[in-house]
Amino acid sequence: MFVFNNDIPMEDLGEGVSRKVLAYSDNIMSVEVHFEKGAIGAMHSHPHEQLTYVLSGAFEFTIGGETKVVRTGDTLYKEPNIEHGCVCLEAGVLIDTFTPMRKDFV
Repeated sequence: MFVFNNDIPMEDLGEGVSRKVLAYSDNIMSVEVHFEKGAIGAMHSHPHEQLTYVLSGAFEFTIGGETKVVRTGDTLYKEPNIEHGCVCLEAGVLIDTFTPMRKDFV
């Protein structure tokens, strides 16, 4: 199956964050998340496993109480139910992969 980025509407989440749900099945989901400099991904947790790939920009991420700066090309793993969030240091884009898919996103 093919998913063309230009066909997917951007969803404005407010406060400098927007996203596109790229593709998903019951088992997996890919999401593109755009951050303006200074935007915050509030601390939260969920029962899904999550991989985050930094497509561009720089972010200060906190995962399970540990904080590090990540940049283009870095990848983060978030186990289920671990608290995590970020602050965008340089405008950028994250690619999030969830398993199972996030029903609350569709």
